[in-house]
Amino acid sequence: MLVHWIVNWLLSALALWLVAQFIPGMQIRNYGTALLATVVIALVDFIIGPILRFIAFPITFLTLGLFRLVIDAALLKLGSMFTPGFRIDGFLAALLGSLVLTIVRYVLQNLAWATL
Repeated sequence: MLVHWIVNWLLSALALWLVAQFIPGMQIRNYGTALLATVVIALVDFIIGPILRFIAFPITFLTLGLFRLVIDAALLKLGSMFTPGFRIDGFLAALLGSLVLTIVRYVLQNLAWATL
């Protein structure tokens, strides 16, 4: 259980670091910063995420779930504000970064767990 949690954390940080290398407007200092940023993003998502999702449920329902991308981008941007060495310039970079981050994290985690 603990190993699963640690591997997911390391892979999420790797995904964040990789995405920051390719998305213009996203900058991250190094992998250590990515590890910290992953924890901060998780805390922001845990504390503020449910409130935002509850408030935005009607528009999320009307857009068939696509508004969830906007919420995830806002949470990513908010997480970057609390993490030194991690910066996102503008909401478009956060939106694109959130989308690509979700895809990269999914691929990395599936590859890792398929090989273990």
